[in-house]
Amino acid sequence: MLEKGLIQVYTGDGKGKTTAALGLALRASGRGLKTIIVQFMKNGDYGEKRAAKRMDCISVEQYGLPEFVIKGKERPEDYEAAERGLARALDIIEKEECDILILDELNITLHFGLLKIEEVIEVLDKKPEKMEIIITGRCMPGEIAGMADLITEMKMVKHPYEKGINAREGIEF
Repeated sequence: MLEKGLIQVYTGDGKGKTTAALGLALRASGRGLKTIIVQFMKNGDYGEKRAAKRMDCISVEQYGLPEFVIKGKERPEDYEAAERGLARALDIIEKEECDILILDELNITLHFGLLKIEEVIEVLDKKPEKMEIIITGRCMPGEIAGMADLITEMKMVKHPYEKGINAREGIEF
């Protein structure tokens, strides 16, 4: 159990936000800490989901639909999935189910307007003293920045997409 839990944010336009959070979960599992990863806007056969099934200390829960959300063309079911994810996060926090809670793609979920910032702040304000919360995603709102104890910004300098290389299994997902 952690002595003091903080709020960390991994944001920016570069690759590696979720990967950094997963690395932290892996490190924590080596110390016997339990991590729950709540993935917003994701629903698929991601490598981290497969790996977590093999580990006692890490679990992944997805609250998204199989189709990508298109900004400006959000569907009612996209909002419902985001609300379910936030409700689950609140439940985890209130029951203190883990040492580390990763809210993957929460920032972009807010950017797309699928959740209201006030609702999210209300949930984060209930964070137990000894729970670490990690928030990932591009477009970090100022309110999240204000609550964070640590912010890491991933900056894209060069990306394989620029060469037409698509996401690769085991590397990007």
